[in-house]
Amino acid sequence: MVTMSFTRWGPPIDVLPLFAREEQALLDVLTGLDADQWAAPTVCTGWTVHDLAAHILGDKLGRLSRDRDDYRTTAPREGERFGDFIDRINDEWVVACRRLSPEVLFAMLVDSTSQIAEMFGRADLDAVGDPVSWAGDEPAPVWLDVAREYTEFWVHQQQIREAVGARPLDDPDFRGPVVDTFMRALPHTLRDVDARVGRQVAYTVTGQGGGKWTARRTADGWELDRVAPTSRAPLASVTTDADTFWRLCTRNPADRARVTAEGDENVCAALLRMTSIITSASVGEPASAIDVGRA
Repeated sequence: MVTMSFTRWGPPIDVLPLFAREEQALLDVLTGLDADQWAAPTVCTGWTVHDLAAHILGDKLGRLSRDRDDYRTTAPREGERFGDFIDRINDEWVVACRRLSPEVLFAMLVDSTSQIAEMFGRADLDAVGDPVSWAGDEPAPVWLDVAREYTEFWVHQQQIREAVGARPLDDPDFRGPVVDTFMRALPHTLRDVDARVGRQVAYTVTGQGGGKWTARRTADGWELDRVAPTSRAPLASVTTDADTFWRLCTRNPADRARVTAEGDENVCAALLRMTSIITSASVGEPASAIDVGRA
C-alpha cells in the first residue's frame, strides 16, 4: 500500500493499478476496428481515430524519454506560449505518425504501456514534482502528476470510443479517479475569489464515480477536501453528473442544462469555467479537446 501525504489539493489519489487496465480496454477497442473506423473523425478537430491513438502513443513515449531517461530535446520557441508549444509539438507528432500503419501503431502502444506502469511504480508519489499547470503554478506532489497522466489516457480513449460507436469506459473504477483528479483544479480556479477565511464552495458530482468536494478559504488561499460542505450557506455550489463534469473540465461538448448552480453568480461562473487541461485555444478550437497533457 502506497503512503501519500495530504496537501492543499486534497487527499491523494493512487491510480497506479489502473494504467494497465485502462490500456487493455483501449486495445480491446482498437483490435476490432476496420480501415474506415481508423480513419473516422473524432471530436478533436482535424484528427482521426488513428491520429488520436498516435497522440496517446506520443504522450507515453515522451513521458518515458523525459522522466525515465532524462532526455529532453523540445522546448518552447522564443516568445511561444506554453499552450501553443504543446499544440505545435502534438501536431508535429501526429502528422509524422500518419506514415505508420494501424498495426505498427497498435504494437507500439502495447509495448509502451508496460514501461509506463513500471516507471510510475518506482516513483515516490509523496515527493514534490513538477507543477500540474491547471492545478497551480507551484510544484505539485507526484501523485497528482501521475493521476493527471491517467486522466489524459482515459479522456482520449473516451473520444476514440465515441468516434467508433463503442460503449464508454464509464465504470466507477475507471471514471471515478478522473472526476476526483479533475476536481483538484478547484483551488486554482478560485485563486482570484476574495472571501473571508472559513467560507466554503461546494461541488457535487452525481452518479457513478461522483462524490462531494468542498473548497475552504484559508489565510493562505483555498484548500480542497473530499467532503460535503459543513456550511449551510456556502458561497457557491454546483451540482452535475459525472459525464457532464468531465466534459466541462476538458471543454468537450457538454449539456449545460444538466448543471445546477446556486449562490454567488460570479463564483458559480468561475466553477463552470474550471479547466483541467492545458489549452491555448478558446472553446471550440482544436486544443480545447485534444490536449490534457504537458510537454
